[in-house]
Amino acid sequence: MSEFIRELLARRRPGHALEQAFYSDPAVFAADLEAIHYRQWLFAIPACELEKPGSYVTHKVGAYGVVIVRGSDNVIRAFHNTCRHRGSVLCTAAKGNSPKLVCPYHQWTYELDGSLLWARDMGPDFVPADHGLKTVHCRELAGLVYICLADEAPDFDTFANIARPYLEPHDLANAKVAFESSIIENGNWKLVWENNRECYHCGGNHPSLCRTFPDDPSVTGIEGGETPAKLQAHFDRCEAAGLPSAFYLHGDGQYRLARMPLNEGAESYTLDGKSAVSRWLGRAPFADAGTLLKFHYPTTWNHFLADHSIVFRVTPISPTETEVTTKWLVNKDAVEGVDYDLKRLTEVWVATNDEDRRVVEDNQHGINSPAYQPGPYSPTQESGVIQFVDWYCDTLGASVGQTPMAAE
Repeated sequence: MSEFIRELLARRRPGHALEQAFYSDPAVFAADLEAIHYRQWLFAIPACELEKPGSYVTHKVGAYGVVIVRGSDNVIRAFHNTCRHRGSVLCTAAKGNSPKLVCPYHQWTYELDGSLLWARDMGPDFVPADHGLKTVHCRELAGLVYICLADEAPDFDTFANIARPYLEPHDLANAKVAFESSIIENGNWKLVWENNRECYHCGGNHPSLCRTFPDDPSVTGIEGGETPAKLQAHFDRCEAAGLPSAFYLHGDGQYRLARMPLNEGAESYTLDGKSAVSRWLGRAPFADAGTLLKFHYPTTWNHFLADHSIVFRVTPISPTETEVTTKWLVNKDAVEGVDYDLKRLTEVWVATNDEDRRVVEDNQHGINSPAYQPGPYSPTQESGVIQFVDWYCDTLGASVGQTPMAAE
């Protein structure tokens, strides 16, 4: 399989879409999981979902099932969702609360820190301490929970130290999930990301979003050269008010942060452009602070606004299926029907997600055709797509010993 991947990467033309196999071949999908999703830090959930000790959420990444739980010491931990007895799934619900983790098969019982508390009739030589749950690397960053499935996790602290000042003003630890949705897009996970990384398609596909989100490649793309004056003025205004905002793209391309302006006069993602929540989440000094755009490959992009925040999680299901989960976060004390109307809060991105699902699926169907031939990206409109594809190819190539290809 490694030789097949190396050959595909060697044929790649920089600045062009990838060959069909990258978007449909089971061997490439397996390589993506092994090289990227099983090795990198993955966004899992907002920490506010684990409201109190014993709260847990389950998540599946490829072949791995994971349970994320808040311990009695309030520390969030993650474990493989597999009993150490005969391997049964430990937590079968998507989320819940339990004082202990109890396997439904034979009732082996684990503490919230993963240690085995009780196992019936295992004999005098059985040592419970040898059979605790297998841990998954887990880190909480300013109210966002990340996991890593690798035996040895890559560095997380560099990202955390850079992102934390941008995130802390949004006070995600004091949020709650007002609404969540999960949809299956019948397209490869990379097509989901490519679609996200440009707004070339927005004017023709996202009428609701374009009321507030700029159809401007300098907002969605990757900075090159001098920052446009309008963006620099927005960065300066926000930073003077205590909001870290300046464009930051990490050297390896895996993550970016920038607080971008919305359209003139817009405050939030609503049809009228005004704030969706009267009791704000966080400490923004003004309503038109724009949106902190953060992405972290391979699993999440986010929008953090003055009044609320939206987190997105991308999970590959098969070569041509991807789950996109979206969660709208509001102040934990905000009351639905008083401080916000749920339909008004969510309707722009519910519509946008469905529109994106359609364009991704149409993209996948076209790529499936024997007539498909990779075309060139627009260097003006699709610099973000080029950046994502370069990151992907470099990361996949590193796993099979492929030297990164220089951009044209």
